[in-house]
Amino acid sequence: MKPVIALTKGRLEKQFLHYYEALGYDIDPLIDKGRKLRVDTNDFQFIFAKGPDVATYVQYGIADLGIVGGDILAEFQPDVFDLFPLPFGACRMAVATEEGKVWSNGKKRIASKYTGITKAFYKEKGESVDIIKLEGSVELAPILGLSDAIVDIVETGNTLLENGLVVEEEFMHFSARLIANRSALKIKRAALQPVIEKLEPKGAQPND
Repeated sequence: MKPVIALTKGRLEKQFLHYYEALGYDIDPLIDKGRKLRVDTNDFQFIFAKGPDVATYVQYGIADLGIVGGDILAEFQPDVFDLFPLPFGACRMAVATEEGKVWSNGKKRIASKYTGITKAFYKEKGESVDIIKLEGSVELAPILGLSDAIVDIVETGNTLLENGLVVEEEFMHFSARLIANRSALKIKRAALQPVIEKLEPKGAQPND
């Protein structure tokens, strides 16, 4: 059977395809897939999902390997083998708020999709905050008065600027990661090892 690779839809998907093509693979079936969520190529079977679901599919052995952002691993801590970083998907976790914001003396309200990371960050700082879980555009929260600030992934910072927000503090840096199902690494090692070696960037160290 072909190795199964779970790929995060959207930004990481596009960046991975550039990288994948540069390694000599044919990406045409992946570009012309339409709305298909599972695609067979000559070498692999790909499934396309949101980042947290990619980690879940790999954890439960539906996929042998996965391409996922390091932020997903930090937030959800799935039971997978984190092999190494990939040379794309660079971003950072940051606290952002409205430009010129004057903090009150009361308890801060922080909106984020990353509640686990946010909780750990403020706990380490020794600050008690109220954390509000959001799934969509968290930039709206301080603008509409739902929160004092947000904790979110920042890539270029353009979305923040366009919505009148500025980065107050950066505290984690991420890239895309190659992850593997723990059992598959043992049972399918002969099939997976050549794939892993080809995807590994030169100079990368496992678990960087």
